[in-house]
Amino acid sequence: MISYVTIGSNDIPRSKRFFAAFLPALGYQFSEGADGLSYTYPVPDGLPLQPDFYVKPPFNGQSATNGNGAMVAFEASSQAEVRRLHAAACEAGGTDDGAPGFRPDYGASFFVGYLRDPDGNKIALFSSNPNDPSRDDPPAA
Repeated sequence: MISYVTIGSNDIPRSKRFFAAFLPALGYQFSEGADGLSYTYPVPDGLPLQPDFYVKPPFNGQSATNGNGAMVAFEASSQAEVRRLHAAACEAGGTDDGAPGFRPDYGASFFVGYLRDPDGNKIALFSSNPNDPSRDDPPAA
């Protein structure tokens, strides 16, 4: 099980603005310390823990760089929430890296939008809500 994910940032205030645009809406609690930003997802006792998410300057003092092929994905409750939070994150300094929608290589119910945070880290917002339309459903009239 993944315990936590950490990504680097060269500008913590800029990263804070970006991640504040969508992580609290997904239920993450926020705290900030001298070493960076911390986001935790509270779960009731007895349920599996969710990984914590940290945004920090690199420990070695070098510039933060994004990993080629590395991505962090966050699950939203619906396609509408993916659209809304993708737009909010772009407004908060992120870059669109794939508009929300279905992808031919993924399952018919996997709805996803991709972003780059201000430091270039790739972020996915997705939903597989069975109550939302799937890629294979006929268009609404």
